[in-house]
Amino acid sequence: MKFIKVNNYEEMSAKAAEIIAAQITLKPNCVLGLATGSTPVGIYKNLIEKNKNGVIDFSEVTSVNLDEYIGLTPENDQSYRYFMNNNLFNHVNINKEKTFVPNGMAQDTAKEGADYDARIKALGGIDIQLLGIGLDGHIGFNEPDSCFTKETHEVKLDESTIVANSRFFASIDDVPKSAITMGMGSIMSAKKVLLVANGENKREILEKAFFGPITPEVPASILQLHNDLVVIYSEK
Repeated sequence: MKFIKVNNYEEMSAKAAEIIAAQITLKPNCVLGLATGSTPVGIYKNLIEKNKNGVIDFSEVTSVNLDEYIGLTPENDQSYRYFMNNNLFNHVNINKEKTFVPNGMAQDTAKEGADYDARIKALGGIDIQLLGIGLDGHIGFNEPDSCFTKETHEVKLDESTIVANSRFFASIDDVPKSAITMGMGSIMSAKKVLLVANGENKREILEKAFFGPITPEVPASILQLHNDLVVIYSEK
């Protein structure tokens, strides 16, 4: 594990974007594992700028996203497909047919999960997986549990996650109560994992996740077992 502490959110975003850009440069047809939420927005802004300046080329890149809310259509402005289009895909030269997000409208979420895992495997796995971390240690929507779930699966969201995500919705009642999320199998199979966190309130969970015991009660703690993990953290 490589732990990098930076001074602020802007430095965190720039450093993470440099690592992802290096991956694209080294392997133009790489598979990027992408994340949503407020933390990676700055990273995507940096990547858009690099693309517009000719530093990186997304034309051969494939992407797979971690998760999606159940019950939201891709056109819903709170869906993660909409988020990715708005914050990255619409602004770079990526082929949208090669950008994959779990289908939150799937009638059979178990089949959708199995198909999603099969797609990732068929792509040759993820070259670099971008992650954030929740205050309860969740990665993707893998919430604290009694065991680690390997497969992409449906999950009921913890109250703390619903409260944290309510800032994106008109009211907390509008926040979906479940999601479909990539499991630990595909995340841990990624060749490289890049986790970013900012804010003083993340210090405690980072200490638990990366300097405490490995336990499904702190889902991110399993990343201690990954052989190429980079954590970038800013308190501001």
